[in-house]
Amino acid sequence: MVERPEGDPGAERADAPGGVADEVLDQPLPEGVRRRVVALTAEWFGALTVAELPPPLRQYARFTPTRRAKFAGNAMAAALEGDALFRQRIAGKFREAQPELAAALEQGTPPAAADPLDVAAAAYVLRPEGWVKLVAAAGEEAQRARAERAGQEAERELARLREELAQARGEARTEADRVRADLEASRRESESLQRKLRSALSDVRRGEAAVRKAEAALGEVRERAVVEKTAADSELRRLKARIAEVEAALEASRRSSREGRSVEDMRLRLLLDTVLDAAQGLRRELALPPAAGRPADTVDAVAPGRMTPKDIATRALSETDPALLDQLLALPQAHMVVDGYNVTKTGYPTMPLEKQRLRLLGGLAVLAAQTGAEMTCVFDGAELAAPVLLAPPRGVRVLFSKAGVTADELIRQLVRAEPAGRPVVVVSSDREVADGVAKAGARPVASVLLLKRLART
Repeated sequence: MVERPEGDPGAERADAPGGVADEVLDQPLPEGVRRRVVALTAEWFGALTVAELPPPLRQYARFTPTRRAKFAGNAMAAALEGDALFRQRIAGKFREAQPELAAALEQGTPPAAADPLDVAAAAYVLRPEGWVKLVAAAGEEAQRARAERAGQEAERELARLREELAQARGEARTEADRVRADLEASRRESESLQRKLRSALSDVRRGEAAVRKAEAALGEVRERAVVEKTAADSELRRLKARIAEVEAALEASRRSSREGRSVEDMRLRLLLDTVLDAAQGLRRELALPPAAGRPADTVDAVAPGRMTPKDIATRALSETDPALLDQLLALPQAHMVVDGYNVTKTGYPTMPLEKQRLRLLGGLAVLAAQTGAEMTCVFDGAELAAPVLLAPPRGVRVLFSKAGVTADELIRQLVRAEPAGRPVVVVSSDREVADGVAKAGARPVASVLLLKRLART
């Protein structure tokens, strides 16, 4: 417990009947002064022991000064007002921390350069003679300061509003000028449209007259057509009768010709038999072996049961049906070349490049195991900031393009390296890549097709 030292003038006045203790603040403590008092109390709160604290404040003994001011401000203000012993202990700590200000207040001569709020807060805690006047003066000073600040803010707000009003007036004038200009332009446009409308109505009337004239001419043409059709039908019937007569005469001529040629046919058959017998004797004389094949066997084509990528395209499967990719990979010795980043950025563009590569290569490994086809995945080396440490999955060849060579060019080189006739499937949605490999004999498919097929695995 902190006791007042003997001879302390503040203690004598606080205990003297009719002295400073009789002074009472007849109005609420100004908010600024109250905040300073709470801040001072929170700062020196920790210098007291738990036993020296009023019971309501002991739970805040371990708090920091800032947290005490935040959570125990009302409790500390009430303790200062109602507990004289607690206030004396806080006053003793204040005298130890700021002896000059405390001595000046107790002598009735507060420093002129001191903050009025600090002086009022110290006077409220120390309670020297005339402390009520100091607190009231600090409140009035703070109120005057607030009034001055409010007046300055009002002047600034008024100036700002005047500027906005002038700006709004200028904008209104500008908008009015623009509206007048738009109105004049609309009027001129309306006049132009009216002239065009009158011209269009005149054109419509001329068109209607032309239509009536054309309809009259059409009626005349129809009448002439009916007359000509009747004459044509008559001529057709006459020609049909003439054709029937000619056919009957031709048939009679053929019969007579067949009868006349019977002897000649017999002579020709005898000559043909003689030639065939001579050919058989020549074959025996030359000992020619039987023919091992036929000329049709030398023509380069695809036999039944052997399909090429172009044969697959003639089937009824959709270009986006994953079964199409299965049929292509089922071809003998099929080789699938994949444009890696084109597929990954189509299917999962938000993932990092490393995860895109791992996800695609994992799916290709499963597909290679299922189909047995050769697979090569090509990535653009320009996308890499450093060399990639990557173990290719089993069944998948992984290639990165060299510096100065794009992945598209590397794919075209792979297609050109394959022998003619081998089924090569290139997976890419890049139109330039697809057109280039198609000219080289490969079968291009869209990246979406591979993504759908991998989604099934």
